[in-house]
Amino acid sequence: MGFQSEFNSVCKFKSNQELYELLEYGRGKMVKSGFRVYPTGQKVIAYTPDNEAIAIVKILVSIAEINFQGEEVTQVEMELVRKLTEEEARIQTALAHEMFFGEQA
Repeated sequence: MGFQSEFNSVCKFKSNQELYELLEYGRGKMVKSGFRVYPTGQKVIAYTPDNEAIAIVKILVSIAEINFQGEEVTQVEMELVRKLTEEEARIQTALAHEMFFGEQA
């Protein structure tokens, strides 16, 4: 058991449904496996499951717990600040691929 830090203001969605709810309703929640630390109160860049930058979100709540199945999970609640422009998304995506997700082909 241990916490994994989410550095450099990255919030990557694994579920298209969770991302859709955030973009559609302006607020959303995602569940990540393992204990993680998210920067509550800060703005971060949100990425799609395909590692594409899409929006700026504000982290409202980050709760690490053991669920009823005995799994370590972290629930993160956030609100949409704004979607990125096409140019911002392109630049942030390129930087994230180089820094976090691996080099672009």
